[in-house]
Amino acid sequence: MARIALVLGSGGARGYAHLGAVQELRERGHEIVAVSGTSMGAVVGGLVAAGKDEEFATWASTLTQRRVVRLADPTWSGGGAATAERLMAALDDIVGEVLIEDLPIPFTAVATDLAARREVWFQRGPLIPAIRASIAIPGLFTPAVVDGRVLVDGGLLNPLPLDPTAAAAADFTLAVSLQGPREPHEPASPARGFSVRTAEWATEWATELRRRFRRGDLGPDAGDDLADVVPIGSPEAPAEAPAESPGRPDVRTSEVVALSFDAMQSLITRYRLAALPPDVLVTIPLGAARTLDFHRATELLELGRTLTATALDAAGR
Repeated sequence: MARIALVLGSGGARGYAHLGAVQELRERGHEIVAVSGTSMGAVVGGLVAAGKDEEFATWASTLTQRRVVRLADPTWSGGGAATAERLMAALDDIVGEVLIEDLPIPFTAVATDLAARREVWFQRGPLIPAIRASIAIPGLFTPAVVDGRVLVDGGLLNPLPLDPTAAAAADFTLAVSLQGPREPHEPASPARGFSVRTAEWATEWATELRRRFRRGDLGPDAGDDLADVVPIGSPEAPAEAPAESPGRPDVRTSEVVALSFDAMQSLITRYRLAALPPDVLVTIPLGAARTLDFHRATELLELGRTLTATALDAAGR
């Protein structure tokens, strides 16, 4: 049995693979003695440190695309497309009100302070607000405000937070990066390959926004904007790109934001790994899932478990 410092990277729904990595470590008898995480890595890492990751895995396996949209809690103001308040409430139901310093395993959640342009480490204070700050993908989730600071996703500056575990009394460090290269046969652009799933997700999102507008939950001018929302693949959508914009990609704003964020994080992750390489690195390819595929928990968990087993075997661990 070895003592493990666990580093969990950012990458949206691909972060379900972190759960599989943890399961594989435990099955081999290893003990996790420190955890750091960014974004989805902070979600899973916080629950691992609290001993609630199995409950989270069970809950996540029940999610459908419809439930994911509702949990995101769409909004029309506040610096993002969703508040994630319902998601945080669900996590609070699983883990309860707990302070990071009281967790059985030392834990660090990483966020980004926009004004100071620097990363922020949460190692004390309430767990759920720290996770909320760490997952605030710019443009998708509204920023978190903590002690007067406007905080967003930690992956903006540190997608794979190796530094917080550097001093841990561990036998080795295992890091799970969600920014691996795509397989050679995968298309570089999701414009056509993702159209069906994007249409389903966007339809749910647009429906929820319209429902909120009718209830008066959105701003007074939102109706005019909502009238122009036409999900990809819907009967109202044009069959071809308009003549004035040939080659216009068939991708929604949420996908553009997510893919742009992935491109940035991939580059930063390579620099982070070069500066402070872990003893064992598990790499989840970008093509395993889109950032917002939160309804695919079971298959991504199994992928994480398989790739972790392969990496541990290769390292003789």
